[in-house]
Amino acid sequence: MRALSIAATGMAAQQKRVEVISHNIANSNTTAYNARRAEFSDLHYQQVVTPGSISSADGTVIPAGVQLGLGVRTSAVSMHVQQGALRETNGALDIAVDGQGYLEVTLPNGEAAYTRDGALKRNGEGLIVTNDGFAVVPDVTIPEETVSLTINADGEIYALFEDQIEPQLLGQFSLVTFINQKGLEAMGDNLYRETEASGQPNVGDAGEDGRGIFRQGYLEESSVDAVRELTDLIEAQRGYELNSKVITASDQMLSATVQIR
Repeated sequence: MRALSIAATGMAAQQKRVEVISHNIANSNTTAYNARRAEFSDLHYQQVVTPGSISSADGTVIPAGVQLGLGVRTSAVSMHVQQGALRETNGALDIAVDGQGYLEVTLPNGEAAYTRDGALKRNGEGLIVTNDGFAVVPDVTIPEETVSLTINADGEIYALFEDQIEPQLLGQFSLVTFINQKGLEAMGDNLYRETEASGQPNVGDAGEDGRGIFRQGYLEESSVDAVRELTDLIEAQRGYELNSKVITASDQMLSATVQIR
């Protein structure tokens, strides 16, 4: 009885959906997190009677045929690209990207990674780094005697020193965009890696080609919609229960068949 295996694929798919939803809810307070969505497609079909085949000697064509589906599978877990709300923090090194751009960081192995988490810090050498200590590209070092720091919308970093009226330009952050943001590989720690599906990174200044601008003193919140996630969770739970009832009904039918004398 194929219903058993078909319902099993349905239960596995709904379980995967619940896992994705739980991941979204767990990251509802993660800076610049984009919600994920599980997508499904039907499995291959057994062509018992192929549509369009000839059914008689006079050339009668079968209009529909008999195609028996064999269940469902997870086709993708895609990122829902949507900017989260900007939350004011008043932190001098807290910057939010108001647009589609990513900050580029350098990993310890020299590889490039990309992030929208703008909760930046200053390490012991004065270098601007992420929460995990990865240097932001291009390297910008804040002198120890800096009194205040300003990052304008274009990403230019100005330091004000004691007994000086005019601030000094330390450097400028650039932004990176991709043709297909959903094709980026999530590495964890709010970092992404370039893939063939994402396309090559397009590096440029803020405010150009839709890259967005910087907002100092703000952080981007997660784009997770808690109400939507809870609604999807209920739907997934009901779908799982329905598939389990199919298995129960199939088992009862098999039991009735076995008991026939």
